[in-house]
Amino acid sequence: MSAPLLKVSNLNVHYGPAQALSSISFELGATKSVAVLGSNGSGKSTLARVLSGLVMPTSGTIEVEGRNLTNKQGHVWRRAGIVHLPEGRGVFRGLSVIDNLRMGLAAEKDIDKSAAIDHAVELFPVLGQRRRQLAGTLSGGEQQMLSLARALMVQPKIVVADEMSLGLAPQLVDVVFDGLRRALDSGVSIIMIEQFAARALDFADDALILKRGSLAWSGPASRVGDELVRSYLGEGAVPV
Repeated sequence: MSAPLLKVSNLNVHYGPAQALSSISFELGATKSVAVLGSNGSGKSTLARVLSGLVMPTSGTIEVEGRNLTNKQGHVWRRAGIVHLPEGRGVFRGLSVIDNLRMGLAAEKDIDKSAAIDHAVELFPVLGQRRRQLAGTLSGGEQQMLSLARALMVQPKIVVADEMSLGLAPQLVDVVFDGLRRALDSGVSIIMIEQFAARALDFADDALILKRGSLAWSGPASRVGDELVRSYLGEGAVPV
C-alpha cells in the first residue's frame, strides 16, 4: 500500500488550560476527501487551523508525504501544498474578480501567473465571464467559488475547506459543492469541515465525527447512517 498523503497521529491541542483536541489520529490519501463533522465547539475549526499551521499542537505529529510539519509555520505548510479556506468568504470585496485572482498570486514565486489564472477560469468559467465585476457584488456561492479558485491556482495537494457553505441559501450550497467536486476531480485532496452533514457525507470518501475535542467515530462516509448522525450531531442534522 502507498503511504498516505497526510498522516495525523495522536494530535493534542490546548488553549491555555483548556484542551481543544484530544488524541486525534487519521489519514488522508491522494485525491481523496474526508468530511469532519461535529456540533458547535467540537473542535472542527481548531483541527482546520492546526492542519494549516495557524495553531500549534501541544503534542502529536502531522506528516505530509512523509515530511513532519508539526509546529511548522503557516508558510511552510503552504509550500508543502496545503491551502486553508477559512470560515467566511475570504475575498477582497472592493476588487474585481480578476484582481482577486492576481492578489492570490502576489506572494508566489516560480509560477506562471498567467497560466495559473487561466487554470482558475478553466475550472470556473463563470469567473472568466465576470472578470471585471466587483467581488462584493457576486452571490455568496460565487464568492466562495472565487475563494476556491484562488486556492486552486497554485495547484495545492490538499485544500482544508472550513464551513464554505455557512450562511448560504440551499441553491448556493449546490454551487459550493460543485466547486469542491471540480477541485477533487482535478487531483486535489479535500478536508471538509461542514455543517450540512448529509451533503458532506454524500461527497466524501471518509468521515470523522468529533465530540468535545475527541474522535467519536471514523470510517467510510457511506457507513454513517442517520442514527449515528443523530447521536453525535442532534436531530437537526438529519434532513426530514
